[in-house]
Amino acid sequence: MSEKDANPSAKDANPTANESLVGGDLLSRWEQLRGREGTVVGLTAIFVALFPWLFARAPVISDFLQGYQSLATLILIWGIFAIGFDLLLGYTGLLSFGHAAFWGGAAYAAGIVAKNVSGDPIVMVLSGTLFAILFAWVLGFLSLRRGGIYFSILTLAFAQMMYFMAASPLAFLTNGENGLTGVDVGSLFGVLHLEADIPSVGGMLLGTWLYAFVGIFFVAAVAVAYRILNSPYGMVFRAIRENEQRAEFVGLNVWRYKLMAFIISGAFAGIAGSLFTIHGAYVPLQSLFWTESGDIVVMTVLGGAGSMFGPVLGVGLYLYIENIVSTIQVLTIPFTDIVLIQDFGYYWHLLLGIVFVAVVWVVPDGLWGIIGRVRTFVSEKVGGEQ
Repeated sequence: MSEKDANPSAKDANPTANESLVGGDLLSRWEQLRGREGTVVGLTAIFVALFPWLFARAPVISDFLQGYQSLATLILIWGIFAIGFDLLLGYTGLLSFGHAAFWGGAAYAAGIVAKNVSGDPIVMVLSGTLFAILFAWVLGFLSLRRGGIYFSILTLAFAQMMYFMAASPLAFLTNGENGLTGVDVGSLFGVLHLEADIPSVGGMLLGTWLYAFVGIFFVAAVAVAYRILNSPYGMVFRAIRENEQRAEFVGLNVWRYKLMAFIISGAFAGIAGSLFTIHGAYVPLQSLFWTESGDIVVMTVLGGAGSMFGPVLGVGLYLYIENIVSTIQVLTIPFTDIVLIQDFGYYWHLLLGIVFVAVVWVVPDGLWGIIGRVRTFVSEKVGGEQ
């Protein structure tokens, strides 16, 4: 018998320790891979592919969630909006109360182009995004001359000016308080009707061509945002957030970088607003109102400002409460017929407020912070067992 056979190592003699080492090795490899751009984009694409099936069609999960295809598409659209807004708030430290101007302005631009020029979805997205970029440049040039709360109030004032202009002076273009109706969205590439179901397995997973169209933009938005945040520009954004004066002392043109962050964020909002028009074939005047700007702030903070996917979680929870929980008429004790609250859905704003306060109070870094803490706990647990 060889010495190796007579004296087995502790690793071989202790299966539990061996399993812990394997788990730690896998966790270490995952930590190396999860930060890579290809991994992030690939996992995002997988999420986009599975999300509508899990949310709207999976036998048990969808029955519990009560989700539906249109809401899944809307969550991705608002998710693009939230990712762009987080580049400004979470990574650059600028709080804008006027992002409805880019969201709603792009929605109107896309709708007007569809009614008067072309209803091609690509043309609508390009026109809406171009409007948002140009308007973000102008509004940022004017608003960023002031900082802090003054910047926030200026963005709010400009957005409200746009709302009232759309309501009356520009009613011949926007249809005033009735919103822009009669938007005729054409076929994609002149062949694919966006409302049609995708054939075969694609239809079972993704549902409609519209969702696939929006999903491509969502994955692209994640890829672009990730590339920006891991570039020198992203490092400067974080430096400005941490200490603007120190960033100026090292020779950075802080105002120019803040303007660029504002424009990039406006571009994301423009893409989302254009997709919102394509999704509903209608632009409500409400899309320019200050409450839309407030909604995106709540979504971003609820999910976790300063994280890539936290704002998307905030969007999902917010829209779920608004569209699903708000339809619950009677709240009963589980497995009984005892009624707790009548017209429960009527109080969805109150429920959302309670959730928001609880999350911000207990976990200031939002829903994504909860996931981060769980990941840290698992890492320490696996690492401690090795």
